[in-house]
Amino acid sequence: MKIKLPHRIGPARLSILGVVVGVIAGFGAVFFRDLIGLIHNIAFLGKFSIEYDTSQFTPPSPWGAFIILVPVLGSFAVTFLVENFAPEARGHGVPEIIDAIYYRKGVIRPVVGVVKSLASAVSIGTGAAVGREGPIAQIGASFGSLLGQIISMQSWQRITLVAAGAGSGIAATFNTPIGGVMFAVELMMPELSARTFLPVALATGTATFIGRLFFGVYPSFTVPRPVMFEGPATLSALCVYALLGVLMGVAAAVFIRGLYLAEQLYERIRNPYIRHGAGMFSFGLLIYVMLTGYGHYYLQGVGYAAIQAILDGGLDMPVLLSLLFVGKLWSTWTALGSGGSGGIFSPSLYMGATAGAAFGILVTAIFPVAGVGTATCAIIGMAAMVAGGTGAPMTAITMIFEMTRDYDVVMPGIIAAALAIGVRRLLSRESIYTIKLVSRGHFIPQALEANMFLIRRASEIMERDVILLPADADFDIALHQSESVAGWQAVVTNGNHITGVINVSGYHCSHKEGYSGLTLRDAAQSNFIVAQEDDVVIDIMARMQRRGASVAVVIKGRGRPYASQISGIITKDRIVDSVAESITKDAD
Repeated sequence: MKIKLPHRIGPARLSILGVVVGVIAGFGAVFFRDLIGLIHNIAFLGKFSIEYDTSQFTPPSPWGAFIILVPVLGSFAVTFLVENFAPEARGHGVPEIIDAIYYRKGVIRPVVGVVKSLASAVSIGTGAAVGREGPIAQIGASFGSLLGQIISMQSWQRITLVAAGAGSGIAATFNTPIGGVMFAVELMMPELSARTFLPVALATGTATFIGRLFFGVYPSFTVPRPVMFEGPATLSALCVYALLGVLMGVAAAVFIRGLYLAEQLYERIRNPYIRHGAGMFSFGLLIYVMLTGYGHYYLQGVGYAAIQAILDGGLDMPVLLSLLFVGKLWSTWTALGSGGSGGIFSPSLYMGATAGAAFGILVTAIFPVAGVGTATCAIIGMAAMVAGGTGAPMTAITMIFEMTRDYDVVMPGIIAAALAIGVRRLLSRESIYTIKLVSRGHFIPQALEANMFLIRRASEIMERDVILLPADADFDIALHQSESVAGWQAVVTNGNHITGVINVSGYHCSHKEGYSGLTLRDAAQSNFIVAQEDDVVIDIMARMQRRGASVAVVIKGRGRPYASQISGIITKDRIVDSVAESITKDAD
């Protein structure tokens, strides 16, 4: 039976498909945010409207104390959708995308995007303390995967479209085109090259353009200029932000470990409806207590209103800020651990802002430092918390810059984010995206790594001990004469033409006493390829794989392959040994 291989589409078509993915992700973000607004307004205010400004606090609900039941009702709808249509839609979404990239060749079931959008919109709309970035990333990734399954293409091209969909979803929902690209590069793409970067960049740019048509060009948060840096940050200020980064690293590790533990504890409740309903009932009680005690629900939804209030100077009480940090931490554990659907990016921003602001107030009161204030510490705290939790520092720093449009946060943000990741890795090796996958036995690379061996030339790794033997020679005689030689030998026939290869050492081990009657032509293997000395190893490996070859004969020059030009041999065993050797040297 003949196997039909996937068609390799060209870079132009792949780039066009990237634009298509960006269009769908952009409109998907618009639809998703409107759906959240509709559900939120119906559930909390009893009115039919899609208008929902997340930077403004939700007014007290006309339902009074019955608002406690709103998250519970939402939990029943979410559980029904997830349990009956797409279990992959449970949780914060990004781990499932990464799993599909590394373990399913980029294949995601089309229903996942639909169910994820509905389930997450219900979760967020009815108050759950989760974010909207994970769902929209999964929506975009699902469509990218769908295109890659409808159109015949190679797996790396499908994976590129999955990454493009995830990144463009992030870009559209947060109005952060560079951050969307960084998200795809740091968390989604096994390979970073011109052939993969171009479709992703076009997708995120397209999605951002569509998002801005509906959401406007304004950043997610408005930063008052008087509270930001006045001139370059001092050394003392950078030391303060470094300390904040360390604290955020500890907080990120607690967030990761706590969420993993919460999922395990809630799994002990067998019935999914009771499990998620109980969790959201406790959350409903909490937001009602916050309303009666502090005047706002505070912990409900994505939490951007509290973040904006901090940046505006309206939340400047360390005790309340600390309470909000702990409350959001517990609420997100509860929402996702009990079976909800939503992202962790927005909760991370919230926790970083509240903890950072409380830290800034205390530092200003005890040891005032120029360039350090409540708003600045809140912004740096957001960057550090996101970086520590996700393990994606470039994404965190870039997105915080794009969401605030303040360049002065970049340098202290880099320092805080780097230290946050370092501390978090000491306390929790896995990020919040990979810990769930590792528990399944699915290892995910911690970074984009290039094995330097793969870009070496054939002449650097080939075996040079090659014997040229005539094809009509007696096999037994040639074998006896070459007992002192170990390795591969090229067999020449018709004077100067290569007809096959033979493993002398292998025959020495297996050949028994007696006359076989074979010639070298009979014993030679014909499954070989011809390579040039300056060919790159990774390209040779790809050709050997396509041809089903076990050896490459290396020749000099670029002309026709004649036996007189043979300079060496590369076998699969030689490749494996060389890769292992390069890894060992890197480790040393």
